[in-house]
Amino acid sequence: MPEIFFKEESYKIIGICMEVHNNLGAGFLEIVYKDALTYEFLKEDIPFEREKMYDVNYKGAILPHKFYADFVVYDNIILEVKGCSGITDEFVSRAINYLKVSGSKLALIVNFGELKLSYKRIIL
Repeated sequence: MPEIFFKEESYKIIGICMEVHNNLGAGFLEIVYKDALTYEFLKEDIPFEREKMYDVNYKGAILPHKFYADFVVYDNIILEVKGCSGITDEFVSRAINYLKVSGSKLALIVNFGELKLSYKRIIL
């Protein structure tokens, strides 16, 4: 069985996402879920950075446009928050790009936009 990167940390993050979804339900804008997650991370004393900026290095040149990850939790896990009808290939591609520019190994895409919380683990 393959190793699960940041198993305990990612379970804790998903548990907090479930708590937020159970309380707010579906239908809010992503910013509302981000605010609720910020509240929960602070309450649980979980280290995080919101809207973390990353440079994009192209052949040794730093491009003018930056990447902004919704959250970086525990200094290693990229958390992308969605509020839509499903997790698309575009979201997965974007998470892979976040992993490349950040050097992290795990991204979580969490979708609050459906009646049941959905999420996807992306490993690089």
